[in-house]
Amino acid sequence: MFVDFRDQPPPPPWQPRHPPRRPPLTRRQRRIVYAIVWFNIAMLVAAPIGGATLLGLLIPSWR
Repeated sequence: MFVDFRDQPPPPPWQPRHPPRRPPLTRRQRRIVYAIVWFNIAMLVAAPIGGATLLGLLIPSWR
């Protein structure tokens, strides 16, 4: 009823599989990503200014 495992070596430790690495971005892809990032940064500055301008035009028209 008992199996003696003293003579057998332990199993090798488990090694997780690493996901395959993505290839690096090409020059064109990097330029597109940079353009999108800079556009988003510009909108962080411009959108509140534009929104305040629109509110400044709409509030007096309601009165």
